[in-house]
Amino acid sequence: MTSNVQRHDATRGGFWNDSGKTGLTSWIFSTDHKRIGMLYLFSTFSFFLVAVVLGLLLRIELMAPGRTIMGPQTYNAIFTVHGVMMIFLFIIPGFPGAFGNLVMPIQIGARDVFFPRLNLLSWWLYIIGAAIILTSLFTGGGPPDTGWTFYVPFSARTGTNVSLAVFGVFVVGFSSILTGLNFVTTIHRLRCEGMAWGRLPLFVWSLYATAWVQILATPILAITLVLVMAERLLGTGLFEPGQGGDPLMYQHLFWIYSHPAVYIMILPAMGVISDIIPVFSRKPIFGYKMIAFSSLAIAVFGSLVWGHHMFTSGMSDTAILVFSFLTFVVAIPSAIKVFNWVSTLYKGSISLEAPMLFALSFILLFSIGGLSGLILGAAATDIHVHDTHFVVGHFHYVIFGGSGFAFFASMHYWLPKFYGRRYAEKPAVVAWALMFTGFNVMYFTMQVLGMKGMPRRYYDYLPEFANLNLVATIGSWILVTGLVIMLVNLFRGLLWGAPFEGNPWGGATLEWTTATPPPTENFGEDPVVTHGPYDFTQD
Repeated sequence: MTSNVQRHDATRGGFWNDSGKTGLTSWIFSTDHKRIGMLYLFSTFSFFLVAVVLGLLLRIELMAPGRTIMGPQTYNAIFTVHGVMMIFLFIIPGFPGAFGNLVMPIQIGARDVFFPRLNLLSWWLYIIGAAIILTSLFTGGGPPDTGWTFYVPFSARTGTNVSLAVFGVFVVGFSSILTGLNFVTTIHRLRCEGMAWGRLPLFVWSLYATAWVQILATPILAITLVLVMAERLLGTGLFEPGQGGDPLMYQHLFWIYSHPAVYIMILPAMGVISDIIPVFSRKPIFGYKMIAFSSLAIAVFGSLVWGHHMFTSGMSDTAILVFSFLTFVVAIPSAIKVFNWVSTLYKGSISLEAPMLFALSFILLFSIGGLSGLILGAAATDIHVHDTHFVVGHFHYVIFGGSGFAFFASMHYWLPKFYGRRYAEKPAVVAWALMFTGFNVMYFTMQVLGMKGMPRRYYDYLPEFANLNLVATIGSWILVTGLVIMLVNLFRGLLWGAPFEGNPWGGATLEWTTATPPPTENFGEDPVVTHGPYDFTQD
């Protein structure tokens, strides 16, 4: 791509001091998409770190049979808060809010998103919803203990503060809808001259598909959560069997949103991987059009497979057949991406720097998660491993091994561009190695535990599961050690590291043609695009 190439300056300039104002208000009331992206990054990642600590406490409790550090009620509460924070406060808003805001407008040659004030409102709604969720932990009957799915009838009967937590998630959902509306409009209306649909970076394609899922699926969750609040506060009996209600209706409504939400979590991650692999392979992406179309196909078919969460609930054989078939269909566009990424690597001039290592880890871990998902997508095998630790392992391979590792790849790939400084490479590689090792020791062991019959969401377990649970807990310690090293190295480097100048990664998308850090409106002159996003011959 061609554009007016700015002078690269490693000093803290650009959007960091765009208005000359200082202090907190210059950030929380800014409509600059880059500042809003940074606000999302630090707020979502802060909740991620809290959720990691809670997850570590859960693993310590499960390292041996019987009580270790907490009782069953505390375990259920921590389990719920861990899930709510990871899903609703980190994974779902993390990629669109943080890197979608930071990078997407620059990649399409825009000066900002189409609705800058709406963009700021979406962050404020996210913070308000998060504050409501946090308030629910310390008020009413205490932290909710239903699990992050808020399954009825238990969520309608428990004395814990479920209503306030559900309302907080409801508010966060509106933030997600506004972000989706903004991104769809921005991609349609603000592409620069020459930025045809066939020249969009694949990260932008993934955000476009994600945005439509946010717009169409999130309202279903909002309605469902309102019904749960009505159930608790008004006694409507919609889901209460004793009053003629149907708890399975709640499951259908919840998973109609929550399975597409998995693709809100994973599609932007796939887009990041599609951007990183060509850069560090020094090759154009293999099968650009198929990867772009597969993002849209995943969004469409991923919205039709929610019933595979309910094979053991008593649904008809016909429904089981249809949902199982659609589950295998949605694996096809995911497989297209994996095969195209591997084909891009073939005979490439591969550079194994930190972003690439996290990207390669994503391919392996997501593939393991996807293949284990097919075991759950087939009713015959799902019946045996449903509600066991196998499901926990599968879910974390897709979400943490997928979205999480892609998020870390994004941090190493793009944050030096916005800070003008870079991290130390050797500690980054050591951190990656520890995280990759600890992750597999922890979650692959969980899948084995599930195959052996250990149920999930249980505070205690039989002695025959003790050895493997100890191994999984040790894996969590290795994983957290790597995570701490990564964070210390990354943020120390971004604040005091060596200058990050020019285009050291050799990227060919538009964000690498503007100044470092990017100026307030991204470009000195509106860029003109003359070729595809992965044509490295134009460097």
